[in-house]
Amino acid sequence: MFGSRYAQRAKTVEARQTSAAGYGGGEPAQPDGEILQALQARFRHTFKETFSDSNAPRTVVIVPSLSLDREVLARISGVHHYEERMLCLLLLLRQPRTRIVYLTSRPIPEPIIDYYLHLLPGIPVQHARARLTLLSCHDGSPVALTAKLLCRPRLLQRVREAIPDLSTAHMTCFNVTELERTLAVRLGLPIYGCDPALLHWGSKSGSRKIFREAGIALPEGSEDLSATADFVEALAELKARRPKIRKAVVKLNEGFSGEGNAILDYQGAPEGAGLSQWIQDRLPHLAFEAKDMTWDLYEEKLAGMGGIVEEFIEGAVKRSPSTQFRVDPTGQVEPVSTHDQLLGGRSGQIFLGCRFPADESYRLQIQESGFRAAHVLADKGVLGRFAIDFLSVRDGNEWRHFAIEINLRKGGTTHPFLMLQFLTDGCYDSQTGSFLTPAGQPRCYYASDNLEAEHYKGLTPSDLIDIAALNGLHFNGACQEGVVFHLIGALSEFGKLGVLCIGPSHDRAEALYRRTAEILDREGTAV
Repeated sequence: MFGSRYAQRAKTVEARQTSAAGYGGGEPAQPDGEILQALQARFRHTFKETFSDSNAPRTVVIVPSLSLDREVLARISGVHHYEERMLCLLLLLRQPRTRIVYLTSRPIPEPIIDYYLHLLPGIPVQHARARLTLLSCHDGSPVALTAKLLCRPRLLQRVREAIPDLSTAHMTCFNVTELERTLAVRLGLPIYGCDPALLHWGSKSGSRKIFREAGIALPEGSEDLSATADFVEALAELKARRPKIRKAVVKLNEGFSGEGNAILDYQGAPEGAGLSQWIQDRLPHLAFEAKDMTWDLYEEKLAGMGGIVEEFIEGAVKRSPSTQFRVDPTGQVEPVSTHDQLLGGRSGQIFLGCRFPADESYRLQIQESGFRAAHVLADKGVLGRFAIDFLSVRDGNEWRHFAIEINLRKGGTTHPFLMLQFLTDGCYDSQTGSFLTPAGQPRCYYASDNLEAEHYKGLTPSDLIDIAALNGLHFNGACQEGVVFHLIGALSEFGKLGVLCIGPSHDRAEALYRRTAEILDREGTAV
C-alpha cells in the first residue's frame, strides 16, 4: 500500500526510467510518431493475409503493462499480478505456426504457464511451449512494465531475437500510451491498439464528447475540469440544473475500474449563494471509492489529469452493462460482446467481475447505442478492442440507458471472453447477442477478478492446481463447460484469485462459481 512518500518515490523512479529510455514524459518526438504511422500502415497491408489464415506464421509480442496512474493502481490488491490477465492469449498457440513473446515485470511461475498450455485444444504442450518465449525484467518495483523494458536494451535485444520475421509480427498491450508507442518504435513493430494521440477519446471527458457526437444519452454533467474551483462551479451548476438531485460523482479522467471516482452527497446543501462555499467545504469529505484515498492526493490527481462531474443516477433497479467492439487495421467495426458488470465498493462503482451475455431484455439496445459511438471512434482512427460502459435503470417495463465511459484498452471483460472463444471455438452472434458453440449450443459465463479471502493466503499455484484436480474444477472440453482460473500468482500473498465459470446458462455458470468458492473456502481453512 502506498503512503504519500512511497507514491512520490514510485513517480520519481518511473520518471527516471522513462527518461533513461529516451522518453521524457511529454509529447514524443515527431520522428517516433512518423515511424509508428509507417509501421501501422504496414500492418494494414499484412492484416488480412496474416489473420485470415490460422496456419500463417506470425509472432505476437504481448506487453501486459498497466501503464496507468501509479497511486490509483496501488490501491488495488495484488495489482502487479494483473500482468497475468493477458495469459489468456497463450491460447493463440493453438495456431500451429504462431509464436508468442510474453513480457513481464517478474517471472511467472512455471506451474501457471503449464496450467494455461494444458488448456490448449488439439496441440501438444511440448509443441506450444517451443513457440513460447517468456522474458522478464526481474523487477517488482511499482513502475509500469513498459518503462522497465525501455531502460533494458539487452532485454529488448532478446525480444528482437525471438521474432523470426518482423513483417508478420505485431505488439498487443493492455493499454497503449506514449511508453508503448516508444517501445513499438524501438522494436520495429506495429501495435494492435489505439494510437496514444487518440487516447483523449477514452478519458472520462473525451467519452462524454463522443457520446454527444453519436447522439447517445448520457448523465447530466460537465467535463474538461481541472482546477478545484472548476469542480466547485460544476457541482453547483449541476445542483441548479437538477434541484432534486441527491448525489453527484466526481471522476478522474484516467481512473481505473472505478478507483478514481468519488461521491458528493448534497444532503444538507443550502440553496442560493451559499451553495458554492458549502461544496468547497465538503470536497475534503468526498466518499472515495479507492481505499485510503485522501483529498490532498485526489486534488493533486484532478489538477494533473483533469476530470468530470456527473449526476449520480438513482433507481430502484440499476444495472451496469457494457458492450465491447473491435476496430481492425482495415477500419472495420465489429461488435464483440455484451456484459453485465458486477460492481462493488462504497457506492457500487468498483469493477469486481461480469456476467456474459448481458440481460436479454436490453443487450441489443446497448449494443446498438455502442455501435454508433464505435463508428465515431473508428472515424477518428481508433484501432483495437475497446468497451463502452452504460448505467441502466428500469422504468416500469422499460430500461433507460446512460452511456458513462469508453475504455480504449483491454479490460476486465476482455480476458474471460477471449478464454471462452479459445476454449470452445465458438463465436458471438451479434444479431441475438448470444454466444454459440460450433454445435449451435449457447454458452454463458460468470467471471470475477476478485475471489478473495484471508484464508486463501498461503495457497501456492501448485496447491490450487491440486485442489482443482481433486475437486473437478476444470474446463471439460467434451461438454464445453467448467472452471478456469486466472490471477493465480496473487493467491498466496494476497489471498486473491480470478475465476471464469462457463456453462450453457447463467444459472449453471453461477452455480459453478458458488461451488468453486465453497471448495476454496473449505480447502483454504483445512489444516
